[in-house]
This record gives sequence, C-alpha cells and structure tokens, in this order.
Amino acid sequence: MNENEYVRHFTELVELEREEQMRQHEEEMRRLSGREREEKGRAFLKMRGKSQDLGLGGKHLVRFRKQNAGLTLPDSEIEVGDLVLVSKSGTAPWDDDNPTGTVAEKTSYFITVAFDDAPPGFVYRKDLRIDLFVNDVTFQRMIEALTKFKRLPRWRKDKLLGNTPPEFTKIKEIEFCNKDLNESQQEAVLRCLAARDFFLIHGPPGTGKTITCVEIVVQLVKREYRILAAADSNVAVDNLVERLDKLGVEVVRIGHPARVIPSLRRRSLDYLVQEDPDYIKAQELRARAYELKESMKSFIVPEMRWRRGLSDETIMQLAREGRTVRGIPAEKLKGMRKWLTVKQKIDKLFGTARELEESAINRIIRTAEVICATNSTAGSEILKSAKFDFAVIDEATQSTEPSSLIAVLKAKRFIMAGDHKQLPPTVLNEEAARGSLSRSLFERLLQLHGDRIRVMLEVQYRMNEEIVAFPNNEFYEGKLQAYEQVKRQNLMDILPESELTDEEVKPFLFIDTRGSGDEFKERARRGSTSKENVGEAKLVKGIAERLLSLGIAPEEIAIISPYDDQVGLIRTMLRVDGLEIKTVDGFQGREKEVVIVSFVRSNKSGEIGFLRDLRRLNVSITRAKRKLVLIGDSTTLENNRCYKRLIESAKERGAYKKT
Repeated sequence: MNENEYVRHFTELVELEREEQMRQHEEEMRRLSGREREEKGRAFLKMRGKSQDLGLGGKHLVRFRKQNAGLTLPDSEIEVGDLVLVSKSGTAPWDDDNPTGTVAEKTSYFITVAFDDAPPGFVYRKDLRIDLFVNDVTFQRMIEALTKFKRLPRWRKDKLLGNTPPEFTKIKEIEFCNKDLNESQQEAVLRCLAARDFFLIHGPPGTGKTITCVEIVVQLVKREYRILAAADSNVAVDNLVERLDKLGVEVVRIGHPARVIPSLRRRSLDYLVQEDPDYIKAQELRARAYELKESMKSFIVPEMRWRRGLSDETIMQLAREGRTVRGIPAEKLKGMRKWLTVKQKIDKLFGTARELEESAINRIIRTAEVICATNSTAGSEILKSAKFDFAVIDEATQSTEPSSLIAVLKAKRFIMAGDHKQLPPTVLNEEAARGSLSRSLFERLLQLHGDRIRVMLEVQYRMNEEIVAFPNNEFYEGKLQAYEQVKRQNLMDILPESELTDEEVKPFLFIDTRGSGDEFKERARRGSTSKENVGEAKLVKGIAERLLSLGIAPEEIAIISPYDDQVGLIRTMLRVDGLEIKTVDGFQGREKEVVIVSFVRSNKSGEIGFLRDLRRLNVSITRAKRKLVLIGDSTTLENNRCYKRLIESAKERGAYKKT
C-alpha cells in the first residue's frame, strides 16, 4: 500500500480499538453496580482518602483505605501503575468533575494514588469509589505517530513500506562487553550495528534477547550515539534500566514513578530533576505564587458586575488616578487593582518556574546516554524535541504497529527484538484485529524482507531439553539448543533430600483426562463467555499441594490456564501466598521452576475455541524450567493437529499418563 493508504488504514484501526476499549469500559461501569464492579476486581467501594502531601517527584499523593477501620481490600485487578477514577457516593463515576490518578502503592489495607494536579477536596472524605479506568493518551500518541509518518523523507517511508530494501554497512571485529554472549547473540549484535535502517532479533523463549539488546545499547553508547531504549510494558522497560544501570550506563527512565519498580526510581526523571538547581528554584517560585494566591482571597475580584466592560489596563489606570467611572466607586477600583497586580506577579512567578523546570528537564534528557521509556511514553510532551540515533525496542512482537511507530520515528535507525511465534499484541476490536492491528511491525518487516534482516537466537537458557523438545520442533524448525547447564535440570536439583517419585522427577508430563467422567467436562458459568473445568481444577490443586509439601516454594510454581473462569475457580480452591495463578496472556515473558497448565476444553463436538491460536500454546509450554505438567482431554484436543502431535510426543517420551 502507498503512504496515504497506510496512514488511513492504521488510523481507522486505532480509532476502532480506542472506541472498543472506551465502550467496553463505560458499558461495564453503567451496566454493573459498584458492588458488582468490586466483586469483579475493578473497583473499591466505601473508601476514605487522606493526604500524603507531595511525593514521587512532586505528585499529590492520597492514601485510600476502607472507611471501616481494619478492613482489608478485596482481591482486585487494580495494581500499581494503573489509571484509576475517584468519585463520591451518589454521583456517576464518569462525570467530568471526577479526577483520575495513578496507583503509586498497594497493600492489603490501602492504595496510594498519585495525582498530577491537586485533586478536588472531596477525595479527602469518605464514601468514595475508586474505579479502574481507561487511558486515552496512548491512542492519541499512535495517531500523532501516524501523522508524523506522512512527513518522513520519501526514502524512509519507502524503506518502512517495503518499496526499497534496507541497507547495511560493514562492521569490523568488535570487543564485546559481555564476554558470555553465545555465537548467535554475537552475530545479532554485529548485524544490528551494520544495519543502516533497521534489524530484527528473533528471540525464542529463554534465549536472552534482552541481554542481547543491552549489549547492543552498550556498543552504541561506546560509539557516542544517542539511544532510546523502549518496550511495550513498564516491566520490560524496567528490566532494561536495571541491566544498563548495573553496567554503569547513564540511563534516565521516563514515565510515571508509580510505574517504576522502587529500586529503580532513583533513575527516573521525576527523581533526578529534584536535585537540579533550576528545578529547586522553580519550586521556591511556585511556593511563593501559592502564598500570594492565598492572600488574594481578601481582595476584590474584578468580576463582570464590578468590571462593567472595563479592561484590566483601564482598571489599573483609573485606580492609579483615584477616579470613579460607570458608577464604580474609587475604592472598588483600587481593590480590583490590588487583585490584578498580585495576579500579574503570580502569572510571572508561574511562568518563570515553568521555564526553569523545562530547562532542568531538557538538561537531564540531553546529557543522558540512554533514555528508557515505554513506546507510548516515547511520544510524550517531555520527549517532543528529543532526537535519537537509534531506537532499541524490546518486546516488539507484543506491540501493535502504530504503537511501535511512536518509538521508531523518534530515531534515525531502529532495532527490534521479539518472537512472533508467541502471543501477538492484544486487540479487543475484532474488525481491527482482522484488519492487521494484531500483526506487529516486527512481523510485517520479517515477512517483507526475510532472513536478511533477522538473526534468530539459538541457545536457550531456561528449559530442560525434554520440555523444550516439542516447541523447538513445532515452532522453531528444530534450531533451538538447550544450554549445557540446563538441559538435564530437574526437581532433584532443588529437592535433593525429598522422596520424589520417578513421575515427579520427569521434567515433562501430559495427564490425559479422556473418559474421566462428567466432573472433567468443561462448563460455562451463567452469563459468562469463558469456560471452567472442575475436575481439572481439582487435579491441579492436588499436584500443586503435593509439590508444596515436598518443599518447593510457592513463588517457584505457576498455574496457567487459557480461560479466566478456570483461573478464578483454581484461585478459590488454592489460596497460597506467592503462588501465581494466571491466564496465558498474563504470563508471557515469565518463567518458573514448575508450571502446571490446565487446557480446560472437554466436549463431544471437539471444539477447542481460542486454543486454536497456537502462539498461546507456545507460551504455555515454554515457561517451565524443571517441571511442566499439562492437563487436558485428548479426545477434544486431538481434533487439532498440533495438539495431536503434542500428545504423541508425550507418549514417545514416556511422559504420558491417563487419569
């Protein structure tokens, strides 16, 4: 497609997705009562607020807890970094007057919310409701990036659209900072440095794509390039910041401090700027301006009824001359003059403070070796004038193309790392997903240019060779090798004194529930589109409890299911602090010593629903390091050829068991 079609196409898709997210959110807020929203984990009711003064780099912090002292907060999806909306009892949450803020801290008893501006007074009272809310800023920044695409030089648009091939230069031998990089990682670094336009690092599970990205960034810093290091999620950005900081790179993290892990907040812009002399002076000026603002309460405000059409300048002149005009007493004019004089001083103080703050911020950004931010934040006002030589984008296959474009267009060249064989970007609108919004820029460029712009990392450092065997053959053409130190690892390494059975020592096990009775049939809760399977949930519970009794820490076990309702059911059965029970989508990029997967689907028609997306299967079966247990009904699953091959592979390896 040409540039106009490209921009129009993606603009329409972004608008569809934006409208879908807003629609779903507002629809739920209108459809469900506050109590139902709280039960779903998307609201807190009967809260009261208390000011915590300023913090997190000058934000207004308010701590909210249940108004009945001692009550814990219910289970909730609301987490640190989320945008929330605060409303008072008796008003509609979506009213314009209700403020939004970012969750800065969460405990069992309270959440602390950071507001950019001073919130209205009602947030310090009781009978408050706090709702998880949608953030519209990212959609605006995607549209801005698409508009910016139109203004690119012709040659660059042609490269991105695939009309002309990318170019490469020759790179001599280099000295690697990380001496432990394997051959494929080294090749990826060299080819990235040789790229004149862009390059892709294909990193299957556990192959160290982030470590490779960090090496590339360090090599570019040595060459005195300006670098933007970005990713789709805050967690992935923090991972980059942490690794670069340990290597002594001058890194600045852009983004709300509440979304940055506490140990890295000292690298965030909001914290760094507070030590700048210009910023300190700006805060002094702001404090003086607020004092003056308080003093204005005793002056006569030049409202329309007193002003009677007179301009500020005319009021000032008349007051100086002590004259009366249009029936306005001289004393009133003098009182209004006082108000206007102080207002001018306040405006000047705020203006100077703003200039000093901008100067401090720009200086920190300008002197940083690497700026780290999410794709969305790369399009923020703070980085509007910043230009980079390279953008290095991790998690690139989890970003929609317009999202990646925000970071891509901030730099002359870009490097992307990801794995298009795992889950794609999350897109809620079906029409937008069909229209290619769920295909990443990484995947489109790979389809256009193939292996000339890609290196696949081939050594994985996570999984026992029995666990990696099937995904390796099914998704990675058998090219993955297990690193020598992990290929034979199992539970005996961490539980040498335990009485493990042979079955428990085996790294891989498929438990087949075929023909196990009605309890092992899937079912749907009333009014839900999700699925659950009671028999599988009980089986998962038994296996997890056995592993815990052997001495495996809860933090080293994960339970994964593709279905929300199954996750919810297992959580009610198995309440163990530290043990993670999540959907597949919530576990991409993670790893655990032990992973138990419940596939759920078991029906006479052989329908497997969205299990058909084999990227979801790939994520499920590549999280475990030492032990992977899969539970499913072969009669249902084998209607799909890939699942059939998975079960056959388990049988061939002696890793198959019937319930």
